[in-house]
Amino acid sequence: MTLDDAWWTGPLLAASAATLSHGHFLIEPYVYDSISNGRFDDQGVRHETARAEAFRSQTYLLYGLADTVTVGVIPRFGYDEFSQGRSSSGVRVGDVTLQAQYRLTQFQEGHWVPTMSLVLAETVPSGKYDRLGKRPSDGLGAGAYTTTVSLYTQHYLWLPNGRILRTRLDLSGSFSHDVRLEDVSVYGTESGFRGRASPGSSFVADSSWEYSVTRNWVLALDVVYEHDANSRLEGSYLTQQGDNSPAPLFRGNSGSSESLGFAPAVEYNWSSNVGVIFGAKLVTAGRNTDAVVIPVVAINVVY
Repeated sequence: MTLDDAWWTGPLLAASAATLSHGHFLIEPYVYDSISNGRFDDQGVRHETARAEAFRSQTYLLYGLADTVTVGVIPRFGYDEFSQGRSSSGVRVGDVTLQAQYRLTQFQEGHWVPTMSLVLAETVPSGKYDRLGKRPSDGLGAGAYTTTVSLYTQHYLWLPNGRILRTRLDLSGSFSHDVRLEDVSVYGTESGFRGRASPGSSFVADSSWEYSVTRNWVLALDVVYEHDANSRLEGSYLTQQGDNSPAPLFRGNSGSSESLGFAPAVEYNWSSNVGVIFGAKLVTAGRNTDAVVIPVVAINVVY
C-alpha cells in the first residue's frame, strides 16, 4: 500500500506539518458547540442547573506562498445562549489569527525523518472584550495581542496488515500582551472598573493518530495536554464620592490551570482534496478546569 492509496482530512485538533504546494489554497471551516450545565453569575456563584451553550466557528484559510511556505488567516465567530441570564445579542466576531508556516523537512517513504514545520502565529484582538454593559455574553475576544510559536511534526507508519497509520505531534507556546479594561469584561470585571489584565502564557502538546481503514474512511484520535499560567487582574472601581476620592486598588489572580483532552473522530474523504470529519473533544476535569464535551464537525477542501 502506498500513500496514494490513503486519503486524509486530518484529526480534529492537530494541525498538519505539511505545507501547501505553491499556488494552492486550503479552506477548512470548523463548527462546534460547547455545552455546559452550570455557569457563574455576576456574584461568582455557580448555578449547576443553568444550561449554557457556546456556538463557535473558526475557518482556516491558507495559501501556498511557496512549496515550503504557507500563509493564512483564521477568523472566528460565535454565539452564547443561556437558560438563565442574557444570551448574546447576535452572532459576534471573535479574534483573528494570522499565521505563517515554514517546512523544515519532508517525509520520504522508507525513511525515518518526519515532516517538520515551524509556525509563527499572531492573534489580533478583533473581538469585543470589555464595556459589555448588561450583556457579558457579547464578549468573544480576549483583548490581547497573542504570539504563538509552534513546532509541527508528521510521520507515516505501515502496520502489519498493510494499512497506514499517520501520526502528528504539535507543540505550541503562547504569550500575550497586557489588556486595558473598562467596565464589564470577559475577565469578570464589573461596571466602573478601570485597570488591566495580564493573561498568562500557555503551553499545548497535541499527539494524534489517524488509521486508514479504507481509502475513504479514517479513524482519528487526538490526545492533548494544556497548561495555562496564572492571569493577573489589577485596577480599581470608580467611587461614587467625586473625582478626588481615592479608589481602592483591586488585584485578582486566576491561578494556573491544566487539562487533558481526547478528541475521537471519523473522517470520510470523497477524494484526496475533499473530506469531512466529525467527532467530539472530551476534556477531563483538571486543575481549575471543568469537564466538558464539545461536538465538532469540519470540512476540508484543497485546490
